Amino acid sequence: VLVNRGINTVEEGEAFLKPDLSRLHSPFLMKDMSLAVDLLLGSISRGELIAVYGDYDVDGITSTALLVSLLQRLGGTVISYIPDRQQEGYGLNTAALDYLKGRGASTVVTVDCGINSVEEAEYARRLQMKMVITDHHQPAAVLPEAAAVINPLRADCSYPFKDLCGAGIAFKLGQALLMRAGERK
Repeated sequence: VLVNRGINTVEEGEAFLKPDLSRLHSPFLMKDMSLAVDLLLGSISRGELIAVYGDYDVDGITSTALLVSLLQRLGGTVISYIPDRQQEGYGLNTAALDYLKGRGASTVVTVDCGINSVEEAEYARRLQMKMVITDHHQPAAVLPEAAAVINPLRADCSYPFKDLCGAGIAFKLGQALLMRAGERK
């Protein structure tokens, strides 16, 4: 099994079977991570309502739960939104953004979706909502215009591990938030 995963030496096997947090790549190697962290910590310090917009699958739901919990731990006022699969389909939609704006959200963080939501990101900007997109799906040639777009598959992203799932990217955002929040104390 290990050889099939590209693990060919005893040292690589030990590292795989006995992982250590110190071996994690810095989340700040991901393009726009610092922008996202600064925006979210600023939103928290100003008491702004942050909406975490997830996908309705397991990856999206776990990503949403992870990020909502962490942002609340950091003192954020946070709501979550999972679109109805039958009524809304996959990804961001303008009706959901209207709903979140009506609830008072000024910042939206997507998890496991949004990388190809160019029109929806523009709509959020017209609503004067700040947007952070985190996604692991393949980006199109044109990225949405958002305050931050975090996806290791971006052509201009140097993060060394490209195969993170949505929850993995939410974890990396959480790691970065905790690192930066710890620096401020």
